[in-house]
Amino acid sequence: MKKILAVASALLVGASLAACGDGAASGGGDASEKSIRIAYQAFPSGDLIVKNQGLLEKALPDYKITWTKFDSGASINTAFVAKSLDIAAIGSSPVARGLSAPLNIPYQVAFVLDVAGDNEALVARNGSGVTDVASLRGKKVATPFASTAHYSLLAALNAAGVKESELTIVDLEPQDILAAWTRGDIDGAYSWLPSLDELKKTGKVLITSRELAAGGKPTLDLGVVSTEFATAHPEAVDAWRKVEAQALDIIASDPDAAGKAVGAELNLTPEEAKGQLSQGVFLKPADLASPEWLGTEAAVGKLADNLVSAAEFLKSQQKIDAVPTLADVQKSIYVKGLPGVLG
Repeated sequence: MKKILAVASALLVGASLAACGDGAASGGGDASEKSIRIAYQAFPSGDLIVKNQGLLEKALPDYKITWTKFDSGASINTAFVAKSLDIAAIGSSPVARGLSAPLNIPYQVAFVLDVAGDNEALVARNGSGVTDVASLRGKKVATPFASTAHYSLLAALNAAGVKESELTIVDLEPQDILAAWTRGDIDGAYSWLPSLDELKKTGKVLITSRELAAGGKPTLDLGVVSTEFATAHPEAVDAWRKVEAQALDIIASDPDAAGKAVGAELNLTPEEAKGQLSQGVFLKPADLASPEWLGTEAAVGKLADNLVSAAEFLKSQQKIDAVPTLADVQKSIYVKGLPGVLG
């Protein structure tokens, strides 16, 4: 709780500074003063292509657009609570948590950035004596709490019949995981790219998010927008969705350009970035409005069911107070203009 309050306090200070001149995007002021505050994370995705190539800035030249890096979905949720964000890239598990009590964050899922594949995994450190998930009993494993990796770790333990109380799970961000791994402070970690590639150099992959998805526990990286911002600036949300769709097309049709843009954002070579992108599952823009994912205004897709399922699992693990109803989650899927808005 102290950690959460400290983060919230810092974010509120930052929000008060960022809010100056934000106008309607900040929930007040002159509506002609347009701005968008975007949270991004350092994992290979089309979102980094949008940022690197300035696609949104080109699409919305009248808007002041601010990109801020966050290390996890938990800190992004805290920033939304502080009303210091308009749009964010965030994992499905923290979204499920955000839509549930006690947070009940007023945001909506408007895009699927990727479906977790081999780009998230549980790795055991060489020399730890861990050979499979079951042998994690009595060991120390790190993961960023309230993230998709945390959700997947709990799902992997549950599938292997291992109780959470039978090992020590510590809350560390990806870069802190690398440091603890190097020191030998932890026996394993569930994390994502690009830090995952470093872990695999001296560790063994026990299970990936692709395997867990095949077993009925999929995780995704999503684009969310605050309900207040979407109501005030639907045209900006449309522009954002279009450039995110453009980035998906770039990943599919021009992997060299995608690797160059993502590599520049992650301090990787284009080839390294291309390799990391190949480990994720990226949908085609046309798939986003399918019944399997977002759906349309006429019928919200199964993504809502996925988020309810994630919330049910989190409730079973005592990570949230209550599971939202399917109807409430469906209201939190932003399908305005689909499929036409994506072209």
